[in-house]
Amino acid sequence: MRYEELTIEGRNAVLEAFRSGRTVDKLFVQDGCKDGPVLSITREARKHDTVIQYVAKERLDQMSETGRHQGVIAVAAAYSYAAVEDILQAARDKGENPFIFLLDGIEDPHNLGAIIRTANLAGAHGVIIPKHRAAGLTATVARTSAGALNYTPVAKVTNLVQAIESLKKEGMWFVCADMAGELMYRLNLTGPVGLVIGNEGSGVSRLVRESCDMMAAIPMKGNLDSLNASVAAGVLAYEIVRQRLL
Repeated sequence: MRYEELTIEGRNAVLEAFRSGRTVDKLFVQDGCKDGPVLSITREARKHDTVIQYVAKERLDQMSETGRHQGVIAVAAAYSYAAVEDILQAARDKGENPFIFLLDGIEDPHNLGAIIRTANLAGAHGVIIPKHRAAGLTATVARTSAGALNYTPVAKVTNLVQAIESLKKEGMWFVCADMAGELMYRLNLTGPVGLVIGNEGSGVSRLVRESCDMMAAIPMKGNLDSLNASVAAGVLAYEIVRQRLL
């Protein structure tokens, strides 16, 4: 189900957004606001596993489009999130080995949208992103995906390591992009695979990397030492595609 991205301001409006089941990516609350209505809102946010950020009133004033935020602003997703099981079921429905992208801290919405587009074109069954320190499904992501969000499910999880361990029980194995890894052409990237792509600056985090079964390096001959995250995702994804076609 698709939603229009929306910034929701005011205590009643934010509370009703949660109670209606709307997907809210983040809740911004003014520092020091702890009265009854605000506590009700934060309880609903925690119930829905929404990220809560406490910020200065000046920050809310800058974000506000109405000037009447009453100490709370919610940022709703442009699209609803899928469950991880929905992604696995998509693979079952096609009679294919699961092929899933897992994104570790991709914060640039343009990169996220481009990766979702690549995932769709490479035949991946879905994308998994973490709840914290990562871009959500904003309107910018939707536009950059060029429509891929209509076809490629995206799941949001609290902990990527736990998601990987759970998917391993389903028979999947995982490869992450890492310059210290084995040259990607020397790896067997067939079967039920999860491709892990890291943050634009720091790469895949240590705990996530240690949860992966192998590391894949992209050969680079120029003067720079890394690729943009979405470009790296495309290069590795199409090596997986190539090997699946053999």
